[in-house]
Amino acid sequence: MTQHTVRPPRDNWSLVLPVKPLALAKSRLEPYAGAHRSQLALAFALDTVTAALNCPAVGQVLVVTRDPVAGPRLAELGAVLVTDEPGGGLNPALSHGAAHARRLRPGTPLAALSADLPALRPDELARVLGAVPAAGRAFLADAPGHGTTLLACAAGLPLAPAFGGASRRRHAAGGAHELALPDVPSVRRDVDTGADLAQALALGVGPHTLAAAAALV
Repeated sequence: MTQHTVRPPRDNWSLVLPVKPLALAKSRLEPYAGAHRSQLALAFALDTVTAALNCPAVGQVLVVTRDPVAGPRLAELGAVLVTDEPGGGLNPALSHGAAHARRLRPGTPLAALSADLPALRPDELARVLGAVPAAGRAFLADAPGHGTTLLACAAGLPLAPAFGGASRRRHAAGGAHELALPDVPSVRRDVDTGADLAQALALGVGPHTLAAAAALV
C-alpha cells in the first residue's frame, strides 16, 4: 500500500458516476428492502450526487444512466446527464462518461465515483481528491477492502476503470496507487446489503436515504 501526503485539493475535478436502471439496481438489497429496493437505489444516488456537487474541489458531476426516472432527478440537482451509454456494462459506461467529461472540461483531472455512497461528506471527498498524485492514477478501496469506490487520474491520462468484484486488486495491478487515508469512512461506505445500509445510517446519511430507510420500518 502506498502512502501519499495529503495536499490541498485541486479545483475543477470532473466526477463520473454510473447509475444502473433502477429496476435492476441493488439486487442484493432485495431480501432486506423488498419493493423499496429501487427507491433506496435512487435515494443513494441523489444523496451521493448532492454531496459531490457540494464538494469544493469538484467542478462538474456527470451521471451516466438511461434510467427515465433517475436521470431527470439527478439532472435537477445540477449533474450533467449522459444517456448514450455504449453498452457492455459498468466500465465501458464509465469510460464513455470520462470521455464526455474531458470534452466539456479539457485539461482537468477526473474521477469515477460509486453512486451508492449515501453518507458521503463533501469535505472527506475533497481530502481524497487532494491526495491523488498530480501526475498519476489512484484509487480508494471500499470499506470491506475488496472493491473500489473511487478511481482518479490526472488530466491527459486514461481512467482505465476496472470496477466490479475484486476491483481493488485489479486497479492496483493496473498501476494505480492506493490512497491510504484512514479517516474518510463516508467515501468508503458503499451500500449493497442491509448490513451496509446500517453502517451508512450510523455514519449519517443524506435526506433522501434517511426518508427511504424510514419507509422500511
